[in-house]
Amino acid sequence: MSPKVFITYSHDDVQWVKRFADALKKLAVNVWFDEWEIEAGDSLPAVMEKGLRESDAIIAVLSPDYCKRPSVFFELGAAFGMRKRLIPILPPEAETDMIPFDLRARRYLIRGKPADTAEQGAHSLHSGERKRKAT
Repeated sequence: MSPKVFITYSHDDVQWVKRFADALKKLAVNVWFDEWEIEAGDSLPAVMEKGLRESDAIIAVLSPDYCKRPSVFFELGAAFGMRKRLIPILPPEAETDMIPFDLRARRYLIRGKPADTAEQGAHSLHSGERKRKAT
C-alpha cells in the first residue's frame, strides 16, 4: 500500500509545492494537497482534520511565511498529537531560529528541485512504511 502524506505549506510556495506533489504521486505516494482536496463550500478545518487523520505522515514545506501562518499551530499540533511522522523541508537559506524547535530536532530535507526533493521524501516515506509493517 502507498504511504499517505499531508502537505502543509505557505501559499506563497504553491507553484513549487504543486510540482513537488505531482512528483510524489509519480513515486507511488498518496498525496493530500489542499488544491486537490478542498472544494468550494467545504469547511476548511473539517477537511484538513480529515486529511491529517487519514495521513501516515505530514510534510511541512517551511519558509518564513509558513511559520507566520495562523493554521501552522493547528496542523503541527494535530501532527504531534496524532503521533504522525513529520518531515520538514527547509529552504537552503533557512536560519534555524525561524524554525520551531520541534521541527529543528528532526531529520529534515533541504528544498531543491521539486522532483529531487520528492525523490528524497518518497524514499523516506517508503522505508518508513516498510519499517512500520515489519514491527
